[in-house]
Amino acid sequence: MSNQPGSPDSVDPGTERPARSGPATVDTRPAPDGTRPEPLTDGAPAPAGGLTSAQVAERVAQGRVNVTDAASSRPLWTIVRTNVFTRFNAILGCLFVLILITGSLADGLFGVVLVVNSLIGIVQEYLAKRKLDRLALLNAPTTRVVRDGRIAEIATAEVVQDDLIELRTGDQVPADGALGQVAGLEINESNLTGESDAVPKQVGDQVLSGTVVVAGSGRFTAVAVGDDAYANRIAAEAKKFTRTHSEIQSSVNKLLKYITWVIVVALPLQIWSQTRAIGDEGWREVVIRSTGGLVGLVPEGLVLLTSVAFLLAAVQLTRQQVLVQELPAVEGLARVDVVCLDKTGTLTVGDIVFEDLLPLDAYDLDDLRAALGAMADDPNANGTLLACAAAARPPADWVRRDNIAFNSARKWSAATFTGRGTWVLGAPDVLLTADSPIRDRVHELAGTGRRVLLLSHTDELLHGQELPGALVHRGLVVLTEQVRPDAEETLRYFAEQGVAIKIISGDNPTTVAAIARRVGLDVPDDAVVDARTIGEDIEQLRPLVERTTVFGRVSPEQKRALVNALQRNGHVAAMTGDGVNDALALKDADIGVAMGNGAQATKAVAQLVLLDGKFSHLPSVLAEGRRVIGNVERVANLFVAKNVMSLIAIVSAALFATPFPFLPRHLTLVSAVTIGIPAFFLALGPNKRRYLPGFLARVLRFAVPAGAVAGLVVFASYLWARSSHGGIPGCAPGAGAATSENPVCWQPSTAATISLLVTAFWILIVLARPFRMWKAVLVGAMIGLAVLAFVLPIAQTFFEFSTPTDLLWQSLLVGACGAAAVELIYRLSPGMRQAGGR
Repeated sequence: MSNQPGSPDSVDPGTERPARSGPATVDTRPAPDGTRPEPLTDGAPAPAGGLTSAQVAERVAQGRVNVTDAASSRPLWTIVRTNVFTRFNAILGCLFVLILITGSLADGLFGVVLVVNSLIGIVQEYLAKRKLDRLALLNAPTTRVVRDGRIAEIATAEVVQDDLIELRTGDQVPADGALGQVAGLEINESNLTGESDAVPKQVGDQVLSGTVVVAGSGRFTAVAVGDDAYANRIAAEAKKFTRTHSEIQSSVNKLLKYITWVIVVALPLQIWSQTRAIGDEGWREVVIRSTGGLVGLVPEGLVLLTSVAFLLAAVQLTRQQVLVQELPAVEGLARVDVVCLDKTGTLTVGDIVFEDLLPLDAYDLDDLRAALGAMADDPNANGTLLACAAAARPPADWVRRDNIAFNSARKWSAATFTGRGTWVLGAPDVLLTADSPIRDRVHELAGTGRRVLLLSHTDELLHGQELPGALVHRGLVVLTEQVRPDAEETLRYFAEQGVAIKIISGDNPTTVAAIARRVGLDVPDDAVVDARTIGEDIEQLRPLVERTTVFGRVSPEQKRALVNALQRNGHVAAMTGDGVNDALALKDADIGVAMGNGAQATKAVAQLVLLDGKFSHLPSVLAEGRRVIGNVERVANLFVAKNVMSLIAIVSAALFATPFPFLPRHLTLVSAVTIGIPAFFLALGPNKRRYLPGFLARVLRFAVPAGAVAGLVVFASYLWARSSHGGIPGCAPGAGAATSENPVCWQPSTAATISLLVTAFWILIVLARPFRMWKAVLVGAMIGLAVLAFVLPIAQTFFEFSTPTDLLWQSLLVGACGAAAVELIYRLSPGMRQAGGR
């Protein structure tokens, strides 16, 4: 319950009357990382009128501002550098330069694709960066400061050291300092301590950044700002060594490493074999044919499409008020099998609401409601009285003569009304005798997660700050925490998806369990644990965390240990939270999710921020993650199959001492219509497939044999065409440059290209299953583009295609055999059919 102190020494912060001064009270409670706040000794007390504009400018110039090193996206130069300066761009760039030197511009088409790929990556990430940065800016916090004698509302990042800061109900404290003025000020420090009860503050008390004002107002001088502020020091500690694990990115990086080593081996082999086969035609032909094989080994679009899939998913989520601070988090939530929730701010809104007023014995309900409304009609009402005021209107004929304000020490408040005696509202355990039968009723209500207050009456008047005697207990005021309306539906969704839920809270375990049951969780009594009875040893927590659903009275270090115990047990754990005390647990979790109204320290370490605080957005994140994982797997299969095909063709050309079957332009065509263009749409299309572990293993199990089949198809078709259509004397290796002008000499490469297209299109069809209309249109359009390359005269000349009828049928036959083999591989590959998206 929130607390409302009555302080005779406090003043209204809107006045200029000086408050009582005194030494600052140092808060020595440890932070979640074990550190303790330092006494606030540096900095000069701000004058009553605050700093002047000149003093603010001086501090800004000195860097004494409330800015931290946090960014929601990468700077533009980093975006350009990571999209341009890659190892594969370097390989393709060198090959492109060599092709330009040979003068065969048509075979340099892959260089244009290279530039376009990089531009798409830069533009997409830059547009996403602008949206994410704009969203982060729109949600940036503000602070009221006194400057030049006037109150101004500025961005929290613009606060400077020694600023005079005004606090009001609902504000988050932006910096550290000592209070100079207070008026019924109460601060919720659960961000630091995990305790939900508010703490009354007096003049001279220390306030720390990241805490929240729940009642009253006050002013203080900012002493520690920016990275020196307490909450930001915790955030900085939590942020160290934080890396979001991405199975997709780690698998793609592993693939790229394998492919790099393959290129290292294949490069000299390809140059040697082509020099031996067609060296007599000159170095230009050697370079062109060698480049044709090496270009096929480079997965030029795989990294791009992976990044674009993550980025567009992040942008899509911003439309649902989810800020993605680390792109792999989109994928990460799809892999999560345990979600750890904090009660306050996640299952509940964080506010208490009036539920019921229960008369004791035969007392009139209307009289009780009038008395409660009169007591709640208080200009310094705390959260409890405000909740009562919303349900009980103040009667016009009740006149308050005297009152005693609530504070956490006495746990009750009282008011005397003219002609109506004195009414007392407070904690039953304080107002009731030990043997009172009312205690049983109170205990029963408290066991359901309710908060219960006792409303009592006496004819005695108030004397000082003492509890009046002869109390007659008239009724019970039942309050409850406001459960988020979307919590039950969201938890039901996770249960249907096989995701376990763990409630980890600093509140009373009985209360937490009751709230959990109200939102539909099955919580047996033996699945509730008071964390004060357990330690922090991870190994000891491992069996406990499996059988327990609700943990109450959990310290920040225990939250972290429980997350680590789940991970030791092989779980992928997500953690939600809104307080600074959650920061380290969020950092250690596989995915950290912060509420938008939470502490800045918590949002700084989280990978996902729910800007409007709605827990119901998490299923959307889960769906986006599934879409990214499933679609990138499809794309990776396409690229790896092409790489394997090129490797088989290179090795075959070396073994048979023949020219490489393709010119670079041929592979550019095949890559564009069977991989590049369709992969872009497949990477961004819908996919509701559940997450299945083993991304890389599944890709290799299908793509390697399918690519090998494609490579064998290419070489079989090429050799058959050479023996039947390209065997004239003028087409033999070493016959000179005239071969490139004779359409008959184009026929072996044409045959290889047709066969490869048939097999590659079938790989595409297999990976696009189950088919939908948009996929059928996509594949049909790509086949149409490929056909145009063989039938349009200008395209025939550009690509050097010659297709007599008998060659066409023989090439289609070889390609069909390859397609049948791909279908067999698909049906026999473990997990491939179950991995099909939608």
